[in-house]
Amino acid sequence: MAESASERARAFYAETYDTLVADWPGELDFYRALAAEAKSQGHAVLEIACGTGRVAVRLAHDGADVVGLDLSPPMLAVARKKSAGMSNIRWVHGDMRSFELGRAFGLVVIPGHSFQNIVEAADQVAALGAIRRHLVPGGRLVVHLDQPEIDWLGDLTGDQAGVFETSDPFVHPKTGRPFRTLQAWSYQPATQTAISQKVWEELGPDGEVVDRLDRGEVRLHVVFRFEMEHLLARTGFTVEAVYGDFHRNELRDDSSDMIWVARRRRS
Repeated sequence: MAESASERARAFYAETYDTLVADWPGELDFYRALAAEAKSQGHAVLEIACGTGRVAVRLAHDGADVVGLDLSPPMLAVARKKSAGMSNIRWVHGDMRSFELGRAFGLVVIPGHSFQNIVEAADQVAALGAIRRHLVPGGRLVVHLDQPEIDWLGDLTGDQAGVFETSDPFVHPKTGRPFRTLQAWSYQPATQTAISQKVWEELGPDGEVVDRLDRGEVRLHVVFRFEMEHLLARTGFTVEAVYGDFHRNELRDDSSDMIWVARRRRS
């Protein structure tokens, strides 16, 4: 049976994710330090929205006992290939809003802005509740979010809304064929929803387009600082720190990221 266009796009995204998505500066060292602390206390690590295992596989290589949870079968297929032969990592197909793994962890991480895929408040609460149930008392949660850039979001409600921009070509890691990415953004202030539209075009010998994959719309919730603070307090967490980068610098007006570190309240 032939693949649908959406299935092809999802498979392409999984196959090229590690090529197109770089580590954030200091990110791996940040997670490694926390994973080592959890390991020293006899606890495992859970990565939510683990994707291709970009973070989880590295933590497992360091000796941590790791479980990766993701909703995308193509992403998990890539992760399983990358971790073949490793006995201290396990992959689970599941939804961060509702999952049951039957064990507790000393550290849960949600890298790469993945928490922002949840666009409804009730679902945010459900996800954080499920995570809390999987943490040992006092266990840590790390959530990496985008720091909202107000000027950019404002532009996305005006002339820049839905305007596609083209990236430099890249080479598909499996086929060796050249592709380029076209991406457009828009923003809905009333719901704090940023909408990404992404298209990949395969290029022929003379730069002509020979194939096209449309990922469709991806809706992301724009999370503001005190919104996240209230969410964590509401779901049984105590905020330990909020940083503006993975080097543990303070969150400032010009920070591009928010890194939240919270602990499960013991009571």
